[in-house]
Amino acid sequence: MMTNLFSSFDPSTSFNLSLNWMSTFLGILFIPSMFWLIPSRMNFLWINISFTLHKEFKVLLGSKIKGSTLIFISLFSIILFNNFLGLFPYIFTSTSHLVLTLALALPLWMSFMIYGWINNTTHMLAHLVPQGTPPILMPFMVCIETISNIIRPGTLAVRLAANMIAGHLLMTLLGNTGPMLTLIMINLLIMTQLLLLILESAVAIIQSYVFAILSTLYSSEVN
Repeated sequence: MMTNLFSSFDPSTSFNLSLNWMSTFLGILFIPSMFWLIPSRMNFLWINISFTLHKEFKVLLGSKIKGSTLIFISLFSIILFNNFLGLFPYIFTSTSHLVLTLALALPLWMSFMIYGWINNTTHMLAHLVPQGTPPILMPFMVCIETISNIIRPGTLAVRLAANMIAGHLLMTLLGNTGPMLTLIMINLLIMTQLLLLILESAVAIIQSYVFAILSTLYSSEVN
């Protein structure tokens, strides 16, 4: 029995073990087969997805640093694996915790900022004042742009964690009402849960794409 509604997101809830975080690395078990088995339809699908992402990220990043799209494709892959693994029963959703999402967003943002301010200082200063800003509003715009720049890793991390928590929490709430319902209502509940599961699958893909594409946009601003 859960003592608290949010205890389902606690990594120490099940069996009192800290092995729940191992779900973060379960996706790695499925990767090596691509290198030694005959390519299957799943392999071809994943290659097409990676190639499509590479073309999209290349448009945003340009051709200044070759191979830079691989970083963001890898970021998309690890978030996508963890989001989907969290949809299986009794597997801990690591992307619903700020510990993991901040660990992904903060180092990326810090590296972009350090690189930008060291190598392109004039360009970074120009970004603080949007083009066409009246002189009287320039100090306020600098403050607003600085604050919006500082909270970027927080918004990246919170957006991913909040979206993962929201759907799982709704499914948990509806699932706990099952024993108290009639047979007709249970059938309706199962249909609702299936629709929510489809929605969560879409959210898992969309959120990993949003995280990767926003990281790409942030990196393109410092060049």
